[in-house]
Amino acid sequence: MRFLLPLLLLLSAVTVLLPGCEPKEDLLTTDGSARLEFSLDTVKFDTVFVTIGTVSKRLWVYNRNPQAVKVSEISLQNQPGITYSLLINGDAGSVARDVEIRGKDSLLVLVRATIDPTPGDLKPFLLVDDLRFRTNGNDQQVKIVSYGQNAYFHNREEITKDAVWKADKPHVIYDYALVDSAVTLTIEPGARIYSHAGAALLVGGQLLVNPAYQPTGELKPDNRNFVRFQGDRREAMYADTPGQWAGIWFLSSSRNNVVRYADIKNSAFGLLVINPRALRPFPSVRVENTTIQNISSAKQAFTNAGLAIGLEGAAILGLSADFTVRNTLLANCEQYAVYGVQGGIYQFDYCTIANYTTQANRQTPTFLLADAIEVNGQARPAIAPRLTMRNSIVWGNARDMEELSFVNGEQYAGSISISTSVLRTKKYDNTGALGQAKNGNILNPVEGPTYLFRSTPYRPRGKTFDYQLDTLSPASNRAAALPSPTTDLLNRPRLSPPDIGAYERKNP
Repeated sequence: MRFLLPLLLLLSAVTVLLPGCEPKEDLLTTDGSARLEFSLDTVKFDTVFVTIGTVSKRLWVYNRNPQAVKVSEISLQNQPGITYSLLINGDAGSVARDVEIRGKDSLLVLVRATIDPTPGDLKPFLLVDDLRFRTNGNDQQVKIVSYGQNAYFHNREEITKDAVWKADKPHVIYDYALVDSAVTLTIEPGARIYSHAGAALLVGGQLLVNPAYQPTGELKPDNRNFVRFQGDRREAMYADTPGQWAGIWFLSSSRNNVVRYADIKNSAFGLLVINPRALRPFPSVRVENTTIQNISSAKQAFTNAGLAIGLEGAAILGLSADFTVRNTLLANCEQYAVYGVQGGIYQFDYCTIANYTTQANRQTPTFLLADAIEVNGQARPAIAPRLTMRNSIVWGNARDMEELSFVNGEQYAGSISISTSVLRTKKYDNTGALGQAKNGNILNPVEGPTYLFRSTPYRPRGKTFDYQLDTLSPASNRAAALPSPTTDLLNRPRLSPPDIGAYERKNP
């Protein structure tokens, strides 16, 4: 017993000298595999900013690792025209350093945005920055997205009653806007619709674009009464970049759609009808005095009621659909300009289909009709399409490609009528199966590549392309007079004899 007291004193001294045992959650790990997780991959500020103002969004940062991590830097890039700031642990600024997060714990980051939408300001609607987290040599980023002008925002919006999109402020679609099957959406003259990457206007009911607009006098291509559809990136480098948004999609329940005096550009699809089960009546779209340009899409898989379909981009794509198209320009598509499959009625009067592209090696014809399509890897029952084309141009820059194609066309040749049109085709020449050299058609004119249009990507005059007719164009004064329309795409009177295509060439 006499040794017990000294032993206890010795043990007490050793205990004092030993380092304290820290909880595992407080031990820092320097392992490069220790990564963070976030409550959001994109912090979105979709508030309509009408005056200078500051709003905050929450971002939770999770450390799922059993040990603590030290985030060496949390920083904003602060691109020009954007004012963002952070609030972390009570400290405000654009950078925070050496922030520790305990194991299995989280950190709250408040992101603040200050934007002044000056009236008439032409800066991009979409203001994007990166919030960077650097941990143990790993860089992780969270996108920050803001809109810097007054606008109507449609973020996964379902339109369940008749609605009118006014022209007093732009409309911005994020993800999608869906028009219910029993509803009509009307878009006023002069409206501007900007869609974020991948966003689409989905129409289950009826879409009326400029349905009652009646112009007076000749229109300029930039006339403010045209309805404009394009991506929400407004920088100059995106002005003519294809594939920025998904396009306008009509579902099998859609009926009696009208698109007039509109400009649709830079999308994956222009006007797309998806009716894979060939439900009747087919969805119908009437297109007048419209331009659809810069369309591009890699083959995309669609799933509809258990049916899997692969479709490539086109300015007009109908899957069991009816299209009536007049005084319309379809240009610069990296796949098809017109693609109609599994039946449908297609009528083109006074249209210019000029499929030039400098950004891809196109392997598809400009204009294609087919009677069947593969669904779930198997061919659906064939339904013959019907085509009437008058006073139109089908042209493209793929010299070794057939620009006009009818899959199994011999089976429904009696349903194809093409007259007084300029066509670039080798298959359907004077001896072709469909005999389209008859009816006043002009096939493969030798002056076509040089003089058909005023300015093309391969014969540019200035910085823009102009698909109005050249003074030496073989399409001048070669059309047949039709009861309607009596004016061209820009509301200029059709002369006698009229010109082929969407534009009537003005006399010098």
